[in-house]
Amino acid sequence: MFPAGPPSYSLLRLPVLQLLLLVVQAVGRGLGRASPAGGPLEDVVIERYHIPRACPREVQMGDFVRYHYNGTFEDGKKFDSSYDRNTLVAIVVGVGRLITGMDRGLMGMCVNERRRLIVPPHLGYGSIGLAGLIPPDATLYFDVVLLDVWNKEDTVQVSILLRPPHCPRMVQDGDFVRYHYNGTLLDGTSFDTSYSRGGTYDTYVGSGWLIKGMDQGLLGMCPGERRKIIIPPFLAYGEKGYGTVIPPQASLVFHVLLIDVHNPKDTVQLETLELPPGCVRRAVAGDFMRYHYNGSLMDGTLFDSSYSRNHTYNTYIGQGYIIPGMDQGLQGACVGERRRITIPPHLAYGENGTGDKIPGSAVLIFNVHVVDFHNPADVVEIKTLSRPSETCNETTKLGDFVRYHYNCSLLDGTQLFTSHDYGAPQEATLGANKVIEGLDMGLQGMCVGERRQLIVPPHLAHGENGARGVPGSAVLRFEVELVSREDGLPTGYLFVWHDDPPANLFEDMDLNKDGEVPPEEFSTFIKAQVSEGKGRLMPGQDPEKTIGDMFQNQDRNQDGKITVEELKLKSDEDQERVHEEL
Repeated sequence: MFPAGPPSYSLLRLPVLQLLLLVVQAVGRGLGRASPAGGPLEDVVIERYHIPRACPREVQMGDFVRYHYNGTFEDGKKFDSSYDRNTLVAIVVGVGRLITGMDRGLMGMCVNERRRLIVPPHLGYGSIGLAGLIPPDATLYFDVVLLDVWNKEDTVQVSILLRPPHCPRMVQDGDFVRYHYNGTLLDGTSFDTSYSRGGTYDTYVGSGWLIKGMDQGLLGMCPGERRKIIIPPFLAYGEKGYGTVIPPQASLVFHVLLIDVHNPKDTVQLETLELPPGCVRRAVAGDFMRYHYNGSLMDGTLFDSSYSRNHTYNTYIGQGYIIPGMDQGLQGACVGERRRITIPPHLAYGENGTGDKIPGSAVLIFNVHVVDFHNPADVVEIKTLSRPSETCNETTKLGDFVRYHYNCSLLDGTQLFTSHDYGAPQEATLGANKVIEGLDMGLQGMCVGERRQLIVPPHLAHGENGARGVPGSAVLRFEVELVSREDGLPTGYLFVWHDDPPANLFEDMDLNKDGEVPPEEFSTFIKAQVSEGKGRLMPGQDPEKTIGDMFQNQDRNQDGKITVEELKLKSDEDQERVHEEL
């Protein structure tokens, strides 16, 4: 747009030839030319040979008009033309500044209407005429096109062409706005457009940066709204006009599309779109969050989306890793919450914008879905869902062999894994690094038949890299049910005795008493001890493999048989090792 200029209310001085149209007191009252019926004309004859479809305003007495005309005599000879001077007539109608015939002929006229006026002498220059130009008793013919009409009582006219269903903010004085516009004169002649420059018009409202009429016409607009704003000259560029494109005393018409609005004092605006039930924790500064978002400008133009990358945006909040407005807007959110965050430019990318998608001084709107968040200091959250009705005297501990069913999901409900797909419980020895650390912790202290919910932060799960089927930095939710537990064995043991071992262990193991114990005798002996309840093997392992490993440990020279010198209990070996270290 053009800069504002001081409005003026004085009339333009007319060129000499336009004085032809001023009222001249005729001496006497001539009869003039004949009317179409053969007699003299009593009044102006008006032929409306082009009437525009839309006529929001008709000329009334006291209006200020701008128009072009050609003036001829009955024989077609031209005596005057505004076109020849390349200057519109700009004058008040009905107050004696025009010949009476022209005053009457303009009444009721619409902008862009074309009329042919036949003005009899007594309503023109009478029996005297105008020396050298208009002979006495001359009937005058005018072809007129009206280009503008306004009144000093006019105000800015605002027509809302399109109002968006959602209006978070209306323009007020002091706001900074970005908008597109097409500017025309009242007859439709274009004088300026923001679209041709490839960028919005950006300015403050009510601070003297705009013409007064535009300042008024933008008030109350919503982002995305389209308006037609008609501004009278005294609230635009007045009697001076602007350059060669806006004539003096011109009414202006702007078709405006508001892109966005903010105030330098604005803060982040939050709107909760969906809040899941049971929110027990809200995000705080220092948390690591995974979220999806759609980012758009205030007019709805999408500039970025995490969904298009099929990957959440993962970052710490409240620590300066993201724009300040987003840092603020994500705090206080719940897992699963959907919220709209509106960020003014000074808390986003400022007056310079960034890249080719976020213009300068742009308000940004993020529709966010919080997938999960955690803190590096988080521990496993354990919630007991149900416990068995019978008394529980023994609970799981490190080293125990457990069988359990589980369902594993993300915090947004996305199912990842379930033991029910395998038709059998999962098996693990607690503390043996066979499952993720958080699950290992969460399975301890359980009773058989107990059900728990475990919330496991990523540093106790699969970390920032994730695993097959598990996103990086994902918080995991487990629902676990303990099916069974068995006491485990001490570290390094494959078999333990419930009581003291036999005093003559080798003799008992040497079934055929030949001084050697082959694998078959060793296996038969160990199985008998288990069967009789005198000892037990490491739970959760194939017994044959465990017994085979035990035999290999005792067959020290690897000759396929154990001798009395080779057979040693692990407790004896540990004692010998202590003596050796001493």
